[in-house]
Amino acid sequence: MRPWILAETNYHHVKDCEYQVAVLPMGATEPHNLHMPYGTDTLESEAIGSRVCEAAWNRGARAILLPAIPYGTETNQSRCRLSMNVNPTTLGMVIRDLIDSLAGHGILKLVILNSHGGNEFKPVLREFHGRTPVQLFLCDWFRGITHDIQKELFEEPGDHAGEMETALGLAFFKHLIRRNEDGTVAADDGAVNSTRFDAVNRNWVSITRPWHLLTSNTGSGNPHPATAEKGEALMKVIVERLSEFLVQLAASPMDQQFPF
Repeated sequence: MRPWILAETNYHHVKDCEYQVAVLPMGATEPHNLHMPYGTDTLESEAIGSRVCEAAWNRGARAILLPAIPYGTETNQSRCRLSMNVNPTTLGMVIRDLIDSLAGHGILKLVILNSHGGNEFKPVLREFHGRTPVQLFLCDWFRGITHDIQKELFEEPGDHAGEMETALGLAFFKHLIRRNEDGTVAADDGAVNSTRFDAVNRNWVSITRPWHLLTSNTGSGNPHPATAEKGEALMKVIVERLSEFLVQLAASPMDQQFPF
């Protein structure tokens, strides 16, 4: 039993444990090129969350990893077979109900650990601010917390099933990565198509990209330079940085100036 993982622990332990902070992993169910499993985002969030909570727990922070939500917003992948969509408003309602549960059990700090680029949770933080005693924090692990190290580790991290995600898969769920007979990942090169609008291609203007027009096999980014060693190095940085935050968060009093 790992007491920092709610799905694995039991009431005998939980009823007497004063948890200080909860972590909610958010995943997705969608294709990831030809080589990665549909549950890639969920598997990543669980792999990261379990290690981050363990590291924080071992330093005295009573962090609890909630079961991952395996669905995300997939409207732009609606033409990609068996992408399972949950709309943003629905996800927000699920999070709201979980927040209410945490508040009822006296856990007033929640970190949303998001592993899916289609999930946009900043509006959720804004909507629930001041409406609940639970203080919300958001970590999109593939963005700010790893931005600097991505440049050091990867030739090009990629947007979806590229080098970075493939490296994590090779390191932490390699049995689910489809490979060729020579051991290389069985995927295309993740090339993407440009739109007809220069402003969109330059990221001056944003759109929701129809994935079946953007990609050949849902991959965005070249997975072939990925190695398990790169995935392990990335995980080490995430665990160091995010567990340090959890330790600080757990120890911080919920006074009138929180979080300042």
